[in-house]
Amino acid sequence: MTDRRLRAANAHVAAIALQGQVTAPRYVKGVAQQVIVPVADLCAAANGPRDRQLLLGEQVCVFDTQDGWSFVQVDKDGYVGYLNADQLGAVQASSHWISAAATHLYPRADFKVKEAARLSLGATVAVTTTVDRFSQTPFGWIPTAHLSPVSSRPADPVAVAEHLLGTPYLWGGNSRDGIDCSGLVQLACWICGFDCPADSDLQAASLGVEMDSDAQVRRGDLLFWHGHVAFAVDRDTLLHANSGHMATVYEPLEIAVDRIAAQGDGEITLRRRLSQSKNSSINHTITTEKTDE
Repeated sequence: MTDRRLRAANAHVAAIALQGQVTAPRYVKGVAQQVIVPVADLCAAANGPRDRQLLLGEQVCVFDTQDGWSFVQVDKDGYVGYLNADQLGAVQASSHWISAAATHLYPRADFKVKEAARLSLGATVAVTTTVDRFSQTPFGWIPTAHLSPVSSRPADPVAVAEHLLGTPYLWGGNSRDGIDCSGLVQLACWICGFDCPADSDLQAASLGVEMDSDAQVRRGDLLFWHGHVAFAVDRDTLLHANSGHMATVYEPLEIAVDRIAAQGDGEITLRRRLSQSKNSSINHTITTEKTDE
């Protein structure tokens, strides 16, 4: 457990599951909580730089809270970091997810009143009642047309990722307001029910199955460079969030290969194909740090 992104231990505490593997002043089981704001930065240290982002409704295990920062591990992918403690609350079972690229929370079921917040594709909520075209949640009212039941998931991650075309590039971003290459892949895969790590090196190590070098690229395949990942839309086109365009875009494969090589990031290092098996275990053994194009 040498990768700090996946090691639930710091100078004050460690997950009880790590007892005997790491040294810590105390070992705890942790407390389940969930994100209660539209988007929360998961930081590398208390008040430190952003590693990733979590959306409304995402669940974490809280091991310790000091000076307003909670040391957590994310349920969906095992990522470890620090969240502002005010952004966490009691777990409520979610019934629906935001299936539009983005939507708004309203203080009442009226699209003419000032919105209270903006929510991203993939956020989850508990719907308590539906009135006309709106659904009520503990956080406010959401247009029902922008919601889908948690039991209803699309099958095509590329189609999900296409909802985010034009989204600004944001290092460590995971939302419609800003996203990076691995954030786009993770969000699309998780919405479709595939387990998916958070960073591109972790994805390259465990997501789907490695393709033979002579296999023809098809829709949904993942192409990896050092520190970058992209979806194949078809054999000739990529869809990816990238710093070259500072946005999520379609890009011809040949042009992308030449552009990425020209900026010093080398050639394609790996191609992987999503397997039909979903919700499999994620390999948490990678020891390198996150990078991105």
